[in-house]
Amino acid sequence: MPSQAPQDRASKPELNGLSSAQDKSDDEVLKEETVGYPIEAIASAVSKSGDHSRLPRLDNVEPTVTRKELWSYYLYYNGDNGVGPLGFSMTLFQSLANAAGFDPIAGPGSSCQAPDASGQCVVPWGKGKTKSVSSVVLIANGASFAVMTLIFTTIGSAADYGTFGRWLLLVVTLVCWAAQYASVSLTNASRWLLAMALFMIGFISYGATLVFYAAIFPRLARNTAHTRSLKQRYEVGEISREEFDREESLEKNRISNISTMHSNIGYIATLCLNLTLLLPLKDHPMVNNYVLVLVNSYWVLTGIWWFIFQQPRPGPPVPKGESYLTIGWKQIWLACKQYRLLPNTFIYLFGFFLLADGLNTTGTLVSICQNDKFSFSFLQNTYLGLAQAITSTASTLGFWYIQRYWKISTKRMFVVTNVVTMLIPLWGMIGIWTQKFGFHNAWEFWAYNVLFGLFQAPYYAFSQTMMAELTPPGFDNMFFGLFGLSNRASSMIGPNVIQAIIDKSGDNWKGFPFLFALCVAASIVIWFGVDVEKGRRDAGIWADARRQGGD
Repeated sequence: MPSQAPQDRASKPELNGLSSAQDKSDDEVLKEETVGYPIEAIASAVSKSGDHSRLPRLDNVEPTVTRKELWSYYLYYNGDNGVGPLGFSMTLFQSLANAAGFDPIAGPGSSCQAPDASGQCVVPWGKGKTKSVSSVVLIANGASFAVMTLIFTTIGSAADYGTFGRWLLLVVTLVCWAAQYASVSLTNASRWLLAMALFMIGFISYGATLVFYAAIFPRLARNTAHTRSLKQRYEVGEISREEFDREESLEKNRISNISTMHSNIGYIATLCLNLTLLLPLKDHPMVNNYVLVLVNSYWVLTGIWWFIFQQPRPGPPVPKGESYLTIGWKQIWLACKQYRLLPNTFIYLFGFFLLADGLNTTGTLVSICQNDKFSFSFLQNTYLGLAQAITSTASTLGFWYIQRYWKISTKRMFVVTNVVTMLIPLWGMIGIWTQKFGFHNAWEFWAYNVLFGLFQAPYYAFSQTMMAELTPPGFDNMFFGLFGLSNRASSMIGPNVIQAIIDKSGDNWKGFPFLFALCVAASIVIWFGVDVEKGRRDAGIWADARRQGGD
């Protein structure tokens, strides 16, 4: 579509219902009557026509999802469970930095692990300066999220075109695997900067795999045999639009919850495998490195099948004059300019931006406190991870059963998980004023991991299903790229604010009040500002307008 509207508006028919040609199909009428109009006018016309019963149209007929393909999708997430790049890599990095650092009270040459150590630990940072190890870990997290922002904005929505999305997930997966295997070279404290670099590369590529993996599931859900059957029943009048939307939503929740359950099962399997090395080799200086290699190999064995059995579902070709490096920014700019047509989608993205920042940074801060409490023990972290993984698997199945049995909406299920998201930093705040509670005791970290498993595993499933509900069909990677931007890029803010607070106060617990306020604000925005039903209809109208009217 031309970038400028036609000069002779009088010669164009009015967009007043799109139903004047009774002998033509809806799509033919819509396409004829919208040539040359801005997308706002097209979407407004479709909306005002009152024909909200039409299902969003996709330009190509995609293959039905096979059982082998769906199971390979689940198995990928089974291996991509985060134990290595999200958990053990950070523990190894923090451990080496702690070993290379010194107690600022005792001065250079002292040990942070000495019996009379003050509890603070700093490493050289810049010319003649030092920075606490906790701040360095948070800076590494913040910088990683900044790089993720660049990835999601530059090439995220480009994955909707051609077969780019298929190859993009493969490339970021291979990068993550390579970074994990390279961790075997981290043999002494002098390599803590290399550990930081490998952690960041692994963490960035891991975050990218999560986003581009999640962007696949709405398309899978639209093409399962069950959804195809629902669409046929709807088109012959056997079921209403409301029933179709409800059942399709449950199908999305089914795939999202089962994939999350598989991630948790993989988490359990990986941690159990770790014990085969951690117990017999607990005194071996390289045992942590060997564990990372084992964890990564498990993911390779379970993840490779998706790239073998995935069926081709290419998007449209890249528009003339564009490239994969430029189309992403243009699409995001166009989508953001049209936020008024998708208010609920963008309100959710904003609310999730705040919520993800609060939850992700809270998790990082609790992990720092946990590593300090248990002296960076891979074995202890494995036991705690097992507690979280077992409860996560049970809760994902339990939440899915409750939702399916009582037909509860995705948003209501998500709200339940939000309450616990707020309570975690609130509990950490208590630790500012007392040593009796607030993540100062071993039992609290056990309780945290169990509670996190019970409520935050379903949080991940329902948050991405909410995004799928509000995503225009056929533009999955574009909007899941924005979702990934909200989830990962938002966390540039939290870690940087918290590291500044910790650096100034020397107290890890002083960061929890900011995180509590962030989680409360985010929950209020999502609870009271997002109408999923209206947002789903708006997304369908927007998608039809984009396909019929162009840019």
